[in-house]
Amino acid sequence: MNEKSVGILGLGSYLPEKVVTNQDLEQLVDTSDEWIVERTGIRERRFAGEDEATSDLATKAAERALADAGVGAEEIDLIIVATVTPDMFFPSVACLVQANLKAANAAAFDLTAVCSGFAYGLVVGSQLIRTGMYRKVLVIGAETLSKITDRTDRNTAVVFADGAGAAVLGETSPGFGLIGADLGADGTGGDLLKVPGGGSRRPASAETIAERLHFIRMNGQEVFKFAVKIMGESALKALARAKLAPADITYLVPHQANIRIIQTAAKRLGLPLDKVVVNIDKYGNTSAASIPIALDEAARSGKFKNGDVIVMVGFGAGLTWASSVIKWYRK
Repeated sequence: MNEKSVGILGLGSYLPEKVVTNQDLEQLVDTSDEWIVERTGIRERRFAGEDEATSDLATKAAERALADAGVGAEEIDLIIVATVTPDMFFPSVACLVQANLKAANAAAFDLTAVCSGFAYGLVVGSQLIRTGMYRKVLVIGAETLSKITDRTDRNTAVVFADGAGAAVLGETSPGFGLIGADLGADGTGGDLLKVPGGGSRRPASAETIAERLHFIRMNGQEVFKFAVKIMGESALKALARAKLAPADITYLVPHQANIRIIQTAAKRLGLPLDKVVVNIDKYGNTSAASIPIALDEAARSGKFKNGDVIVMVGFGAGLTWASSVIKWYRK
């Protein structure tokens, strides 16, 4: 029996209305527009409102993806939300989204692989469809990182932002869809990027709040070194599993972490920048949401054509990394 081909039936994304420019951040920390642009490529980003939670962003992105796919919420068998900024410890964001969408027939769970989360979710969702267990899976990457970013730390305050992107997965034409992937992790690098407080190791207390342990802590230099190495390596592994080479790539859709990391990955794969989807200048680093937001924007602009080879690659805290190769097909 031939294995099912599983692809993206529809995409959607949502960005909060509040735009925060580099000039706005100059009022909060010792930084400048020139410093931020030179080191990160970011010019502005979006922050969720005080009354906006991750599930709100995720729901709006999901609604747009369902509309794009022409799929009703009742047809979804599983909802996977990749996030590190849940509304609360539990219930999961996925369960909250299920309720918002009235997707009564869907199982639901959250996945924590940080910035690699959406690519992890694509692989998990597609495999569950291939086995015949499910027919349609909704994969969402959603974050409100502004709520866990230390406004006094200029190394993180200028980088992280909010947004959500979603994809509806289902059976597609034979030979198209997800044709290769690579997932990986190195837990020995866990200390390089983390939120130390609030979990079972350091439960919330007056002390953890005073020490600002509920905010992102990042060793930027070490994360940069890891990223420039792993982005190219992971993409090459996923391509090899798809029996393809870098020359076959039509577009690279990387995690939007830092423009220099993106440029290095493109160089490693021998790709000109016009084959790389970049929107970090507008939205900053939205972690698990960055790849699906970029994918949705590119698709809606008419950039992708049937048969195009799209490579998505991300890396994140954990440390984790993930790549997916899709042979694009939309009816």
